[in-house]
Amino acid sequence: MNPTASSRRRFLASSAAAAGALALPRAVAGSLPWLEGLLPRLGTKTEHVVLVAFAGGVRKQDVLDAPQNVPNLLRIAAQGVTCPAVRVENVGHYGAALSIFTGRFEAMGIRENEPGLDPTIFERLRKDHALAAGDVWLSTASGAQGRLFAASAHPQYGPDYAANLLDGDGIFNPELKKVLDGLGKPKPEAERERELLERLSGAIDESALVLPQGQRAPDPQDVQRVAGFVLDQLAGRNAQISGPGAADAKAIRTGTDLLRVFKPRVLGITLQSADVAHGSYNAYVEVIRRNDEELGRLWDAIQQDDALRDTTAVFVLPEFGRDQDLNERNGLDHGDGSKALLEVFLIAAGPDFKRGKVLKDELRSIDVCPTVLALFGERAARGVDGKVIRGLFA
Repeated sequence: MNPTASSRRRFLASSAAAAGALALPRAVAGSLPWLEGLLPRLGTKTEHVVLVAFAGGVRKQDVLDAPQNVPNLLRIAAQGVTCPAVRVENVGHYGAALSIFTGRFEAMGIRENEPGLDPTIFERLRKDHALAAGDVWLSTASGAQGRLFAASAHPQYGPDYAANLLDGDGIFNPELKKVLDGLGKPKPEAERERELLERLSGAIDESALVLPQGQRAPDPQDVQRVAGFVLDQLAGRNAQISGPGAADAKAIRTGTDLLRVFKPRVLGITLQSADVAHGSYNAYVEVIRRNDEELGRLWDAIQQDDALRDTTAVFVLPEFGRDQDLNERNGLDHGDGSKALLEVFLIAAGPDFKRGKVLKDELRSIDVCPTVLALFGERAARGVDGKVIRGLFA
């Protein structure tokens, strides 16, 4: 069955019910006593969330069972909760990763090139929780499909509530990238940088910066900050990153810099380089190790920042695993239906979570979205199939 057709049929069949659920006032939902027992009593310490889709297909056994590959992830896990039994369904990269951000198992195919039909966590936070446009960001290494995680085609949400978007080179949107390509990359000379900064500021408009509803033009100070950030990314160390897994490394490094500079309320990071596993198991392991190193830098940046250390929750999980056995190329595909493919892990650490614990409950990747929404006060996430992971909370 065509995944797109299946998705659209599901959407049309449930749109009326979903619209009613999404429109349920928060005050009404919070007043229903039967809802109170469904969620943990949340603290109020979490103010920032970083959600990393460790995508590209990463097996649990090459992470949790191979500590030499991921010393930094295990260091993060020691400060939070490890969930070793997280079920997935779709084994196409786009749909499976999108499921993490929508809280529903998406049927989008591996080569889809259009937004999903269910609102993403970014849209929900901006519309339902009134997060400012500058508070919601996505750094992606997933190419054209990765940009589709920023917003859905849902009629009640969509691009008006999208996350601000970066790719691993620090370029915000395709429109701005065209401008930058025309300007050329900056040289280190201060005069050249000032010139380029002025030209970048003039180029940044609605195509590069998501605006709050009703605002026709970006705030000049926001424009200057964004332009300066792009310039730093282009002229700085990210431009020098190369080799296996470079796209993932750039996405994590850009996200780390973004978190440090802008302190967003929610930051999504999507990776993809582990898909090199089709052709080489060794190259796949190298990507895992490099990503672990970058995630360690991200975690350390959070811990060294007074504004982030005690207020930031971090979630890391793959979109799916890999086949149990190597293929004829000494690599790993993703289609055997094995437990190694369909059961992944979640590592979650933050001020409201338990520390140094293992949660053995069977979870689902779609449970992450409503759990993040709960951290922002969503007492009962509507229009999602996932459930809040109560066992994370202290």
